[in-house]
Amino acid sequence: QVQLVESGGGSVQAGGSLRLSCAASGRTVGSYGTGWFRQAPGQEREFVAGISRSGQRSQYTDSVKGRFTISKDDAKNTWSLQMNSLKPEDTAVYYCAVAAYLYSDDVSRDARSYGIWGQGTQVTVSS
Repeated sequence: QVQLVESGGGSVQAGGSLRLSCAASGRTVGSYGTGWFRQAPGQEREFVAGISRSGQRSQYTDSVKGRFTISKDDAKNTWSLQMNSLKPEDTAVYYCAVAAYLYSDDVSRDARSYGIWGQGTQVTVSS
């Protein structure tokens, strides 16, 4: 059974940076696309960024384009989200996920494509 463990969350002032990491254990996830979602209080979980299983494709929600970068290291069974120029509206619980139900080398923005989820890590950005 695959388990995902996130790290790197925390509190930062606006304009600062954080790097979230997700480590998978129990199965190699290099053959899957992976992604990050976030959920702010009172809001639905939303797609933030995703990377295809080959690593050649990535997508971002419009609000983070140019500020966030997703990457993966198949050898280490990990993937990361580098977040720069953080804004208060980026405050949320961030979840990493494995696109266990996506069978193409593509990126899905649909949470239903992601069958394995981490426990979430809090990111708080103060103004």
